[in-house]
Amino acid sequence: MALSPQDWEVVTRAPLFKAMGPTITRTMIGDRPPRAYARGETVFEQGEPADGFFCIVDGWAKLYRLREDGEEVVVAIFAPGETFAEVAMFLGGRYPASAEAVSNARILKIDAASLRRAVMAEPQLAFDMLAASSIRLRQLVDEIEQLKARSAPQRIADFFVKHASAASGPVRLALPYEKALIASRLGMKPESFSRALGKLAVVGVAVERDWVAIADIARLAAFAEG
Repeated sequence: MALSPQDWEVVTRAPLFKAMGPTITRTMIGDRPPRAYARGETVFEQGEPADGFFCIVDGWAKLYRLREDGEEVVVAIFAPGETFAEVAMFLGGRYPASAEAVSNARILKIDAASLRRAVMAEPQLAFDMLAASSIRLRQLVDEIEQLKARSAPQRIADFFVKHASAASGPVRLALPYEKALIASRLGMKPESFSRALGKLAVVGVAVERDWVAIADIARLAAFAEG
């Protein structure tokens, strides 16, 4: 089944598709349907030929690498309306990391040939892709700096603030994915995450299974900023 109008709205939020514009985007995607992935299902593995890039239509996916000791390092987590693996695909190389759905998800894959045809038709797209990649790199650098500069409770507080639906007042927040994955994304062990989470009670944070109740999101934001 091709993308619904609601799916198109999500897909076209992606910076790359915004740069392309609706005409080129529709030509490139056509009636290609998103594929459904179960939680934990592999999207691609590190070292596989980079023959396409991906856009999250619904759900979440993670990009990760395995260290020599077998420990998983989460590189990035992608939400609906975000693309990933486009640079590796565009360069015609191999995926430098693995990707996996961290929830039930629908993910659209765009093959390499389609993107190359779009770039040949509109060379400016190559520069737009470079700009989008530069922005993402800057975000990753900022995240690394925050991990080094902030305490564990502050990192968790910042994560909650970024996923909250309001900027002030009380907020009830559903965790987007499992706590172990949040811990890994924030550079913590699960046990360290649990201890740090408990310390947020003093700033009005209560956790019940997969939900977080925040007494005042503005106060939590101030705490996150230190």
